[in-house]
Amino acid sequence: MKNGRRIGIMGGTFNPIHNGHLLLAAKAQEQVFLEQVLFMPSGNSYMKRNVLETQKRVDMVSLAIKNHPGFELSLIETRKSGNTYTCETLNYLKAANPNTQYYFIVGADILFQIEQWRHPEQIFQMAVLVCAVRDDYDIDAIQEKGNALAASGANIIYLNMPKLDISSTDIRAKVKSGIPISKLVPPEVAHYIEQEHLYYEED
Repeated sequence: MKNGRRIGIMGGTFNPIHNGHLLLAAKAQEQVFLEQVLFMPSGNSYMKRNVLETQKRVDMVSLAIKNHPGFELSLIETRKSGNTYTCETLNYLKAANPNTQYYFIVGADILFQIEQWRHPEQIFQMAVLVCAVRDDYDIDAIQEKGNALAASGANIIYLNMPKLDISSTDIRAKVKSGIPISKLVPPEVAHYIEQEHLYYEED
């Protein structure tokens, strides 16, 4: 695509957003030469239940990315009623911006799940997959899976990523247990979680 914009998409529940998300987006922006990365909190995810209310997740994403040039909050999926699907989001974006090339930024684990998503073949047509590969992953297995997806039309770029033991699930558990999370999330997010008393009653 000549002269088209190169835009990354970081989707997820962001429950909460953490430093691993920000590092992945920064590495993708740097290594794939992305003009912008859209942080796109999910609305009603059909794959996850018991997710924190949308507005609080949106607030945390907004706080986390406010000092990062090139990162932008997108509310496309939060404004949609019913379940949100990546293929529908990409259809909407491509219709609105036909000259933009979208790069869907994912962890390596998503390569093994994406065929169970709705219309994965449409995702492959409309976006390049940017896959984070950490040094603790089985590179051969990832390459084999990537080759199989490529045969189905996927275009995959592999990112070099350091290993980061951060997950939203672990952060929620730490908050409930009173363990500090200041090294795992931006300070503004840590303050917001404390201020709003989030995750203290997690099951």
